[in-house]
This record gives sequence, C-alpha cells and structure tokens, in this order.
Amino acid sequence: MRLMPVLRWLNRRAENILAIMMGVMFVAFITQIVFRYFLNFPTGWTSELSVIMWLWMVLWGAAFVIREDEEIRFDLLFWMVPPAARRIMLIVGGAWLIGLYVFSLPAVVDYVTFMKVQSTAYLKIRFDWLFSIYVFFAVAVICRYAYLVWRAIRGGETRDADPTEASSGL
Repeated sequence: MRLMPVLRWLNRRAENILAIMMGVMFVAFITQIVFRYFLNFPTGWTSELSVIMWLWMVLWGAAFVIREDEEIRFDLLFWMVPPAARRIMLIVGGAWLIGLYVFSLPAVVDYVTFMKVQSTAYLKIRFDWLFSIYVFFAVAVICRYAYLVWRAIRGGETRDADPTEASSGL
C-alpha cells in the first residue's frame, strides 16, 4: 500500500515537532530558573511559554504521535470478555465518542474563533491561535475512532493482543 510510507513519514515529522516543543519548553524552564534564582529577576514569559508548550505537546502528541497501543486506558473489563464482546464494546464506545466529538466540534470551533479577542499576558499570543490545537486534536480523535470502529465492524482485531498474555521474552 502506497499510503503507509507517507503516513510513517508524517508521523516522524509530527514526532520531530513534538521534540522541538519539548526543547522549547525545556529552554524556557531553565531560563526561568536562571533568571529567578541566579539573577534575582523573575520573568513571566518563561512560565507562560512553558505552559503553552505543555498544552500543545499534550494535545499534539495525543492527536498525531501516540499510537493506539500506547494510549493509557482502564481496560480491565475489556480484556475479561470474549473477542466478540470486545468488538461490540469498541463499536458502541467508539460510536459514542465519535458522536460526542462531532456534536461538540461546532461549539469548539465557535469558541476558539471567538477567543481572538484575548491574548496571553506576556507573549501577547492570541487565544484563538493558542487554543486552535484543540480543534486539530478533536478532528484527529474523530478520525482515529472512525477508523477503529470501521475496523471492528469489518471484523478486524479490536486492539493489539492482551498485554497480560504477552510473552516476556526472557
């Protein structure tokens, strides 16, 4: 399939962007420590930049970097039922989640676009630009769960193998 190399390339670029955001947050954090404790000159922009990078890193990573098997879930009941029940649980839960995000998406877009009237205190970044990552995150969640539900309906694997049954390789 010709699409998979393109998707892998895009995933690596998303990881690169995430690494850059981590570097920016780290530099801002170290700068804040140096200015506050060594130069006795506290700065607000470093704290603001760290918070912005944290917000973007979490949502960017969840939308574009993290794989399905890397998501943290409480799935004790999921693995206790037979595969057919897991498929039904995934279809129902995924459809519910898709519906929730699709229903909320117009309000989210409306709120994000409305927030152009305010900006951050130090860096003067407009809030619509700052919160726009949530729109990308919501669309990515809709697409991811649409794919998972479609795969479950087709009878494919509901998720990777049960982690409790994985061999340790020792």
